[in-house]
Amino acid sequence: MTRAVVFDLDGTLVDSLADIARAGNAVLRRHGFPEHSEPAYRRFVGDGMEALVRRIVPAGSSEDEVGRVLADLRAEYARRSLETTRPYQGVPELLDGLVARGAPFSIVTNKPHEPAVEMVRALLGRWRFSAVIGAAPDLPRKPHPAGALRAAAQMGVEPGACLYVGDTATDVATARAAGMVPVGVLWGFRDDAELREAGALHLLRRPGELLELLDVPD
Repeated sequence: MTRAVVFDLDGTLVDSLADIARAGNAVLRRHGFPEHSEPAYRRFVGDGMEALVRRIVPAGSSEDEVGRVLADLRAEYARRSLETTRPYQGVPELLDGLVARGAPFSIVTNKPHEPAVEMVRALLGRWRFSAVIGAAPDLPRKPHPAGALRAAAQMGVEPGACLYVGDTATDVATARAAGMVPVGVLWGFRDDAELREAGALHLLRRPGELLELLDVPD
């Protein structure tokens, strides 16, 4: 019986790709490194900011260079993370539908915790999330299930009763590791082939389709 939802954030609830790409390229320019196209960033995101930096800097960059770019990117993205980022079309209606059905919902993301909380407050603040859990020193990043399990506990729901919704193979792996139902979205940063290969049990083309997977009354 599925009666609660754990969401990824970037690429699932909000379209943040342009702001991430612009921040990343601004930092690369300052460090004299080649830039990347915005679509290329679809493959770079999803595993945390350090992983993003290691993917955008030139191969063979030193650990000192990675560290400097990482620190610069954190500051740059903090300044511009809300320039163009907005909820995907249909997400507000989906969240309204969850509220109407009395289904609790949370967010677990590899975005650093404080920026994640700020983004949710700014863009999704009219809905009450049971938990917003971002990357923190005391919490392993996805696909480790610790964050998802913490969210389930805060919602008061067994992991097996949770739909875990995300746009990458990392999200599917997180769901499976946590014993949740893995649901992939097709409006995010990756394609259906990645999600199917990772083992998503359901693929959504529109946010509202998620409501059909819940075992709660309309």
